[in-house]
Amino acid sequence: MSIRDKELKIHFKPGHVELVQDEVYTPYQRVLVTGATGLLGRAVYKEFKNNDWDALGCGYNRARPCFLKCNLLDEDAVRGVIQGFQPHVIVHCAAERRPDVVEHHTEAAMNLNVHACSTLAKEADGIFLIYISTDYVFDGRNPPYGENDAPNPLNLYGKSKLEGEREILRHCPAGTAVLRVPILFGEVEKVEESAVTVLWDRVQEGAESCTIDHCQQRFPTYTNDVARVCRNMAERALQDPSLRGIFHYSAKEQMTKYEMACAIADAFNLPSSHLIPMTEQPAGAGAQRPQNAQLECSRLELLGLSAEPTPFKTAIRDSLWPFQHDKRWRQTVFH
Repeated sequence: MSIRDKELKIHFKPGHVELVQDEVYTPYQRVLVTGATGLLGRAVYKEFKNNDWDALGCGYNRARPCFLKCNLLDEDAVRGVIQGFQPHVIVHCAAERRPDVVEHHTEAAMNLNVHACSTLAKEADGIFLIYISTDYVFDGRNPPYGENDAPNPLNLYGKSKLEGEREILRHCPAGTAVLRVPILFGEVEKVEESAVTVLWDRVQEGAESCTIDHCQQRFPTYTNDVARVCRNMAERALQDPSLRGIFHYSAKEQMTKYEMACAIADAFNLPSSHLIPMTEQPAGAGAQRPQNAQLECSRLELLGLSAEPTPFKTAIRDSLWPFQHDKRWRQTVFH
């Protein structure tokens, strides 16, 4: 993962100065992460960075000093970043992933979820490209879904991600992996950043009862685990250029949002009696979601590229701990 090089350094000793050559290690494998300011992108960037890769993260609206600001709809800007950095791998995490937002801001969402894929894929010739997609490409009526099962998205978000897959595979067929994942959670900047961690506020309310969906079956998956899979795939692809196609990765714990909320309460030793399961979807509840879009993930497992999912309670503790009012409390409960 790194190369050995020589670097001149000045060594000082009392009464003596000498110029010596020290061996240094510098990463030679480069990865470009789009959407590096987002929920999954941050985890992917950190996973590569912490494992001896030269990582460049880009964002747009939330770009910060440590990330490059790049408009993925600007072909010249994308070309400039790729030609300047010359990555061996690109992990394309940038997307509008909120189904209800896609329904109401369709043009902007389609630009990011479809047209940016086309732009990126055209410029990624000769570069291994991992495109992050979703279980929402399936209708949820006949799970589990393998990579060869026919997609049938129920909402515009699922349709846009499926179109993104097709653009990626059409323009960059020789070196592309589509990685479909389910609902994600991880280290968040605010609890609203994930449809899982947003349940934290309802769990903490305590005094007032609130209803939570108990219809749709989900498989909440930790972003750190997805990031590890991305790195596994990238490292294999650099050794075996034949790695390509569609892959599925998911955690294995099946939960409704109500069950997630109860698990969160249990993980933090909080009451859950105020949480009320809602067993029927109310009218006008937003974009239609699949009932159960469970992903069948044996392809990654057979190739030895999967990652053992972190238990939900362990991962949710690590994700939500910074939002505890009294952080000293964790030391008495968990240690």
